[in-house]
Amino acid sequence: QVQLVESGGGLVQPGGSLRLSCATSGLSFSKNAMSWYRQAPGKERELVAAISTSGGNINYADSVKGRFTISRDNAKNTVYLQMNSLKFEDTAVYYCNSGWDSPLGPWGQGTQVTVSS
Repeated sequence: QVQLVESGGGLVQPGGSLRLSCATSGLSFSKNAMSWYRQAPGKERELVAAISTSGGNINYADSVKGRFTISRDNAKNTVYLQMNSLKFEDTAVYYCNSGWDSPLGPWGQGTQVTVSS
């Protein structure tokens, strides 16, 4: 049974930083691309970043390029999202999932990121 547990969200001022983590279990982690998604209030869930199995290929949504960095630790079955220079519009619930450009597994509970002054 695949489980995804996101953590690291919180309240941050514009320009601040957060590092999200997604711990996985029940998944052949090193054999799966992993992605981060987000869903803002009243909006559909959108793909934010994706990383290949080895980390050699990475893709970002245009809205976060240059500010967010996705990484993974295959030994810890964990994927990360470093978020810098946060903006009001980054406020959302952030989720991870397996897959490169579409989610392959169940969703976790997500972690709330709120950017506010």
